[in-house]
Amino acid sequence: MQAMQSIYETGVLLQQYLLFHYGTAEDQLPFPFGPRDALFYPVRCVTAFASFIGQPGRALDLGCAVGRSTFELARYAGEAVGIDLSESFIKAAQAMQRDGEISFFRLEEGTVTTPLRRSLAAGIDRRRCRFQTGDATVYDPALGTFDVVLAANLLDRVRSPRGLLQNCVRYLRPGGTLILASPYTWLPDFTPIEAWLGGRPDSEGRRVETLARLRTLLEPGCKLLHTAELPFLIREHARKYQWSVAQATVWRRNP
Repeated sequence: MQAMQSIYETGVLLQQYLLFHYGTAEDQLPFPFGPRDALFYPVRCVTAFASFIGQPGRALDLGCAVGRSTFELARYAGEAVGIDLSESFIKAAQAMQRDGEISFFRLEEGTVTTPLRRSLAAGIDRRRCRFQTGDATVYDPALGTFDVVLAANLLDRVRSPRGLLQNCVRYLRPGGTLILASPYTWLPDFTPIEAWLGGRPDSEGRRVETLARLRTLLEPGCKLLHTAELPFLIREHARKYQWSVAQATVWRRNP
């Protein structure tokens, strides 16, 4: 363990996400107790739905952060493309792709950190992956179309959730699979209240849940195949964790 300011200089959030994506179970939750079923969320966002994914030609990971889900998609897809708005996140994903391992810090307390270096899981062909910065709410026709589109923990972190959903469908080939996962943490810091898909009453004062709104927006062109509850755990420091439960939905675009 060492006291270092570099965790703040390089970005606490970046270090936190590198741990979330690439840390071992012991790295993330060293206690003999706790919600271990909430670990490895970026992996489970893919593997939990393998039966729906199949063997796609191309897969798109919107809001890929530092890339673990994109790498997991590459176990199934011939090409996996990861897009994120954060340049530092994309650079980290590209470094993992280039080297197959990456160094980061685990925050313990204050500025006390533990340096870690972790490798990508075996059996992943890194050559199948491509990472680039981009805004998931801005459609980029140069990306082409995909057999699978994943958007995990992104829906409630964009200015326009409707725009995100529209782009997910536009990127998806007919018969393709869309996987959405979100804890629906609607906050005005990220999304204007009038753009929230759920968590507020409608014009007649009735409670609107996000899943119901998703069905309204997506079902004209997509069919809901499956829903699941996916817990996840993010370590902030040695004695503080975020435990959340995302709702995952799997959709099939109509032929």
